[in-house]
Amino acid sequence: MLVCVPTAVMAQDAAKPAIETKAKEVLLVDGETGTILLQKNPDAPFPPASLAKMMTMEVVFEAIASGELSLNTEFPISTHAWRTGGAPSGTSTMFADVKSSVSVENLVRGAIVQSANDACIALAEGMAGSEEAFAELMNRRAGELGLKNSHFVNPTGLPAEGQHVTVSDLVILARHIRSAHPELYEIYSQPDFTWNKIFQRNRNPLLKMGIGADGMETGYTEASGYALLGVTDRNDRVTYLAMSGLATAKERSEEAQRQLDWADQSFAIRRLYRKGAVVGAAEVFGGTAGRVPLAAPEEITALLPRQEGERVAARIRYDGPLAAPVEKGAEVARLDILVDGEAVLSAPLVAGRTVETGSFPDRAMGAASELALGWLRRF
Repeated sequence: MLVCVPTAVMAQDAAKPAIETKAKEVLLVDGETGTILLQKNPDAPFPPASLAKMMTMEVVFEAIASGELSLNTEFPISTHAWRTGGAPSGTSTMFADVKSSVSVENLVRGAIVQSANDACIALAEGMAGSEEAFAELMNRRAGELGLKNSHFVNPTGLPAEGQHVTVSDLVILARHIRSAHPELYEIYSQPDFTWNKIFQRNRNPLLKMGIGADGMETGYTEASGYALLGVTDRNDRVTYLAMSGLATAKERSEEAQRQLDWADQSFAIRRLYRKGAVVGAAEVFGGTAGRVPLAAPEEITALLPRQEGERVAARIRYDGPLAAPVEKGAEVARLDILVDGEAVLSAPLVAGRTVETGSFPDRAMGAASELALGWLRRF
């Protein structure tokens, strides 16, 4: 039985400074705390277009980090890669010559800076033999990273039946890439790249806005419109923005800047509970005690609205009553931080002390208490 216990972190009265958006799907997240600042249809699937290249790069980065792949390794540009993603394709390309060989480092730079489809196909074929086999690697890795609602069919994001992502999964992926592969992530902020004597600028519109952007990818399909995964690092705060469903490239750029500026100006870090602080208590069935204190295993912080009067509250969730024995330090509950009734952050809570299995009278009393009071928790 799920038990929700309200607890007062802070109680403030006023309407929140909401921001409207033209995007169909949006997720705006604070990088340090994971606090959700804005969300709209975060788990709705849509065709990824070039946003799929983020998953391609993650697979490549992991292979480089593990030593399975070297930046100096050279892969050939096959006829398929050239026709499908190269100069004849009419899509974003690094203009690599057919049957030439290109180093992994330059293919990665082409794939990131120029969003090059020929580079992504060459990497996929070089690593796995085919786009189809590489897509299997992408989906396997996506599952390991916790991308629950995304599926990949090719390394480029070119239209394919069954290929989709969500803004929730994209933010998870972006946060992982930035933290796990910081040196390779720096390529996302490279302003331009020249290959085969053809100069191309980075396709990310946020990089030239002076808002601290350092990544990450854009996309467009007729089916889902213009999309973007943007990352900013300013005023000692990292922010992730995933959005899709914009009508034009100009609208995408304007919406992204407006939301990122709003996040920077309207929120501040608030430290809610120190490490080890008792946040509440959970009921225990069949133990030497009927309740166990719930403590924060780490400091709990959230990015919350600056303006006074915001409705900020918290609730404790656990499947209860907990069955004895309960071991000290075991994760037994979650603390949800809510803004205007909507959860923006969830943090683990642990048992503050051990509760042993009780004697027969203890267990009998616990059973009687649950029988008498358990119905109240259903409301």
